[in-house]
Amino acid sequence: MRTNWALAAAGAAICGALAAPAGFAAADDPSAAAQIKALQAKGYTVNIDRIGAGPMDKCVVTNIRNPQTITQLLPGPGLGGRGHNNNLVPVTISQSISVTLDCSRT
Repeated sequence: MRTNWALAAAGAAICGALAAPAGFAAADDPSAAAQIKALQAKGYTVNIDRIGAGPMDKCVVTNIRNPQTITQLLPGPGLGGRGHNNNLVPVTISQSISVTLDCSRT
């Protein structure tokens, strides 16, 4: 029964990560570099697709997509009773996301 709960929690963590892209843009500084830095601060490995060869300060983020979160169920703290140390908790192993930049405007 506890294993089912742990699997449900892992599924919820993955679904939550897939719904996250709406809040990724940095509201205070809309520059591409600031948005990428904000994603990295949240723990993402950022994969960049770039259109054009302009300098980074002239690039505009046109798309943020494909958030991928890989989790693994690992043993968590026991319940304190004998033989009850089989709690599994989802732990994030890695996160990646793709950002498309338009650097063709000079």
